[in-house]
Amino acid sequence: MARTDRPDERVAVVADSHLGGPGGAVEPLLEQLAELPKLGFERLVLLGDIFQAWVGLPRFETAEISRFVAALRDLKTNGLRIDYIEGNRDFFLASSPYRDAFDTVGLETSFVAGGVRYLAVHGDGLNDRDWQYRAWRALSKSRPVEFAMRTLPRKLAHRLVASADQKLANTNFKHRAKIPEAAIRAYAEKRLAEGHDVLLLGHFHEPRTWQVQGGEIRLLEAWFTSRRVEWLG
Repeated sequence: MARTDRPDERVAVVADSHLGGPGGAVEPLLEQLAELPKLGFERLVLLGDIFQAWVGLPRFETAEISRFVAALRDLKTNGLRIDYIEGNRDFFLASSPYRDAFDTVGLETSFVAGGVRYLAVHGDGLNDRDWQYRAWRALSKSRPVEFAMRTLPRKLAHRLVASADQKLANTNFKHRAKIPEAAIRAYAEKRLAEGHDVLLLGHFHEPRTWQVQGGEIRLLEAWFTSRRVEWLG
């Protein structure tokens, strides 16, 4: 394992809680997150799809989103670094009123925990053969769609989000029925060569670990099934 001068941290990771969907209510996760500073954690990585659908516009805010963001702001005030990695069910968070609850919002982040160099990515865009999904993803997160979500009548905008959620569930089932291991391995080898030891992925909901040239791939189990915050370091 290569040495690094980057700081070593205790990092907690939550992937795919899908609150408001199969993950249920927000309170159990909030109780777990509230314990992190007491346990000595310095960083929280939210690895995408924390809500069943999270649109970063006030007209889509729910009571559970409001409670979750308030809790994150408290944790950040108490010294916890918080990174949000956008998943396929996250929309426009980087330019949202919630942006101040996070230190970073993006498609990936990297950190060192327990001497291991991690690269964390949600994972939904790795299968380059699933062109139907990749096209849907690009369109759904585009500026014209954001403009429409801001300006359409509220009820219509909510109906469109509900419709998009259903279409996402039905998009190209043949590519979602099986974890695309070959595509993940190819992506991992390329990214690990940049100076990482482990590629950490969410999205696929099932835990897997594979060894590849240059390091390891680790797929995290979805929080909505494990009910567990992953501890690293």
